[in-house]
Formats: sequence, C-alpha cells, structure tokens
Amino acid sequence: MHNKVVYRIARGLRRAGAVVLRFNYRGVNLSEGQYDHGIGEVEDARAALALLRSRYPGLRFSLAGFSFGSRIILKLGCETAAVSTLIGVGFPANLTDSQPLGQCPVPKVFIVSRNDQFCAVPAMEAYFGELPEPKQLIWVDATDHFFSGALDQFEAVVYGIAETISS
Repeated sequence: MHNKVVYRIARGLRRAGAVVLRFNYRGVNLSEGQYDHGIGEVEDARAALALLRSRYPGLRFSLAGFSFGSRIILKLGCETAAVSTLIGVGFPANLTDSQPLGQCPVPKVFIVSRNDQFCAVPAMEAYFGELPEPKQLIWVDATDHFFSGALDQFEAVVYGIAETISS
C-alpha cells in the first residue's frame, strides 16, 4: 500500500473521480496474519471489496492491483459479477503460475514497464496473446518494475484509463 506505484494508481483513479480503497494483504507491514500463497490474499481483497461495495452500492466498480496484487485482482475479478474492468499493473508474466489468470470475458487493461524485471516483453506478449477479449496492453518506457523515471507518465495512463471506464 505504501509504495510509489500503488500511490500513483490510487491518485490517478481519484483524479478521475473514482472512489479508491488501498489496503495491505495479510502479513504485510503492520497487518495481521501471514502470507497465504494467494489464497487468503484473494479473501482479503474480497473482504475489502465487500466493504467498499456496502458503502457505495450503486457505483460501478473496477479492480486494480500492482505486481502480486495484479494476480489477486485477476483471480477475484474473474470470479466476481459486475466488475467493470480489471487493471493489472506490473503483472509478473515471467512467473509460469501467472499464466492461467485472467481467462474471463471481463475487460482487462495491463500497464507494464518495458524494463520490468518480473515481466519481460516476450513473456507479457505471449501471456497477453492467450487472453480472451476485451483486453488492452499499455507499455510505459520506465527503467524498472516500479516505473522509475516515468511515474508521471504512468499516472497519466492510469488517469486516462479511469476516464475511459467512467464514460
């Protein structure tokens, strides 16, 4: 939650008028619990989504996540009715267990650094090519996984996506 990419995702979405909730998964920073290999973390995200949906029941909603969080939102989003869009940032396509995620008809947008050490361009292109439509892949010319040297450009991309989703 407290890293520059997650902060910029939230700020770009808020600037476009979205309601945003950031949270830590179990065992991260001061949160309780222990890492649960993606199983409990999906439940953490489901609980956070339920809280947000209870406060804003009439709003359309999208899910966004960075790195490990992008894996979680792809799993949760493909299991959850009424999701508008899934926004995967820094998706770790180099990991072979990432490959089955996102196989659903929910619109998906991926934002990735061209120099992401966890998402080589060929791995992402192969993964993306196997996904069902609708889908979009946006490359940002940044120096690493954390969009160093291109955070403003990255945030502008998030803002543009949020504007498109809300219209």
